[in-house]
Amino acid sequence: MILLLLFCTLHMNLRYSTRKLEKTVETFSAIKKHYGIWGKQISQRLADLTSAKNLADMYTIRPAHCHELKADRATEFAVSISRNHRIIFIPDHDPIPRKEDGGVDVNQVNSVIITAIGEDYH
Repeated sequence: MILLLLFCTLHMNLRYSTRKLEKTVETFSAIKKHYGIWGKQISQRLADLTSAKNLADMYTIRPAHCHELKADRATEFAVSISRNHRIIFIPDHDPIPRKEDGGVDVNQVNSVIITAIGEDYH
């Protein structure tokens, strides 16, 4: 039990907005089937997210290009899987941890909900 609690505090928890979305990434073959050429990158980014201690860690992985979205998508975040395609997620906290300036405190975000994979919002 202690080991499980320790694991939960050392790694980011990932959930999915729908069961359908979750099924597309349950195995590498499912990822390849649904996302084709981006399969390897999607698998890598999901591994990066899982192994991160918190969202701030994702900002240190340069190829992931983790960033917060703006305007009507504020509080959503994205990591890159190709030049234009992203994995989109939101903090899984209620309330969302905030800094004094009102921005999301990425050091406190250790659980996220993935809402889209392969999205091109450009």
